[in-house]
Amino acid sequence: MFWSGYLSAYFYAGRCFKISKNNRQINDEIRAPKLRVISDTGEQLGIMTREEAMRISEQKNLDLVCVSPNADPPVCKILDYGKYRYELQKREKEARKKQSQAQVKEIRLSTFIEEHDIGVKAKTAEKFLKNGDKVKVTLRFRGRERDYKSRGFEVMDRFAECVSEVADVEKKPKFEGRSLTMFLSPKSNK
Repeated sequence: MFWSGYLSAYFYAGRCFKISKNNRQINDEIRAPKLRVISDTGEQLGIMTREEAMRISEQKNLDLVCVSPNADPPVCKILDYGKYRYELQKREKEARKKQSQAQVKEIRLSTFIEEHDIGVKAKTAEKFLKNGDKVKVTLRFRGRERDYKSRGFEVMDRFAECVSEVADVEKKPKFEGRSLTMFLSPKSNK
């Protein structure tokens, strides 16, 4: 019995948290005695005491938000904080939506790959490149295949030729351990 009460108190104590306010001081949280106040219409009301600013914001049924706490005196604005937070979240969401991150897709080749197989892999790479992704082409050497490094470079060159219409070679073929890697990026429209 004792442990169950103890554990529940332990687990729930850490879960109580305030909703993040982006570190803005609002209404009673503002402690500076003098404030530079801006009205909800954007006009400067001047420097006044905290109590006067709170009274004006309460008359308009709005919040007093500290916009610049490091200024001397701190700058506060009278506005509807809920609406302000909503607009901020909306702007952030739009910015994330417009932001596109290119992924790196990988295609693996082998030293003694046939022409038809190169064509099939090239079509797959073209599909990735048309979607705006980058492509990492890897050719792994197994066992005695390391003796045929020149053959590996030939395969990479043929592959680069196959996708040359839609891709630029970002990094030329280079050895990294047992494998030869090359990076392709979508062709820039200049």
